[in-house]
Amino acid sequence: MAEAEIIQLGSRGKAGRGSGKAPSAAARGLAPGGTSRSSRARTTPRPTTAPADVADGPAVTVPPIEPDVVDQIEPEVLEPPIVDAEIVDEPAATPETEGEEAVDPAGVEDTIALGNLRSLPVEQLRDLGRDPLKTVLQLAETLGVDWQESVEDVVAFTRSRMSGQYAIDEFGFDPEFTTKVFLPILRPLAQNWFRVEVRGIENLPTTGSALLVSNHAGTMPLDGMVLQSVVYDEIGRHVRMLGADLIFKTPYSHDFARRTGTTLACQEDAERLLASDQLVAVFPEGFKGLGKPYADRYKLQRFGRGGFVSAAVRAQVPLIPVSIVGSEEIYPLIASAPTLARAMGAPYFPITPLFPWFGVFGLIPLPSKWIIQFGEAITTDELSPGAAEDPMVVFNVTDQVRETIQHSLYALLMQRRSAFF
Repeated sequence: MAEAEIIQLGSRGKAGRGSGKAPSAAARGLAPGGTSRSSRARTTPRPTTAPADVADGPAVTVPPIEPDVVDQIEPEVLEPPIVDAEIVDEPAATPETEGEEAVDPAGVEDTIALGNLRSLPVEQLRDLGRDPLKTVLQLAETLGVDWQESVEDVVAFTRSRMSGQYAIDEFGFDPEFTTKVFLPILRPLAQNWFRVEVRGIENLPTTGSALLVSNHAGTMPLDGMVLQSVVYDEIGRHVRMLGADLIFKTPYSHDFARRTGTTLACQEDAERLLASDQLVAVFPEGFKGLGKPYADRYKLQRFGRGGFVSAAVRAQVPLIPVSIVGSEEIYPLIASAPTLARAMGAPYFPITPLFPWFGVFGLIPLPSKWIIQFGEAITTDELSPGAAEDPMVVFNVTDQVRETIQHSLYALLMQRRSAFF
């Protein structure tokens, strides 16, 4: 029989290093050729084998220790080693499972819990170190993300952009870019950050033209973009925005606004869009509503000369009042710095509790709770197209739309519990 491996005992150091001191007499007696009395007197021992189910490896043979040697071993040496692993015993077979066919655990798709790697099977834990990309893709599939389809869409979209084979209308609107790039960016902002609650969506037509008239606020024109995202998600229709001329004079803003469906806020463009069965949105307050102080929040400003009413009456399309609550709190405007604004060629320079004191971080909107309510349509088909030239008719319809939105804003403010909840 081959001699067992000799392990030096009586060490206080870490395993395998020793204490650096000379071995004791009892330890020297364990070595081959030793003259220890207990070594000569012992008989051939029966090796002790560690159970194989403790670790998935070969059994380890450990030589026995003589009684007189045990008395000289330091107490901490006898303490069992700490194994940094969890031992899970396989359940015993029950009468219900004895006749069933065994299932390979590696072929079973277990549910992966986020942030809890203990729920991953052993095979996936091994793949985590060997192939991280494979593990990430498996996690995405478990969460319901069709990554393969997403990659194919990105490749197809990129190829169409590079080849120039995509369609735009006469105003420069790119529906593919808006649907696949612009709206997916806005959707988390509307759903998760502002938690938009939509009311009266049944008042929006699923076909035909209509003119959406909304209040405008919030220092930055996020309300228009959120409105565009909400309408598309609810009824699957794009909203064509009417924007101020400043948008089309700002570098890089012109092309992006055109590409995402915004058109210059003039009567001619509005009538052309309404004549082509489009949903058109207008913010009659303009910069007066967008840049008003926080103390005047939810107080509508003048609606201009009623040019949007003339366009709706001439096109014989309904006017839909839209009331947005929550946009006033995203950037509370405490000052407008008119001198600095004139130097920059802007209608106002926003000064809020966070901007410009915190730099770009001050541009992060506060997570206010939004409510968007679509009111009942104000029809214009009972009016003759010639009524668009009558100032009194235009003024009365404009005032009716403005009062409807203002009363709706007051009602929504009474109903909401808090600006942020």
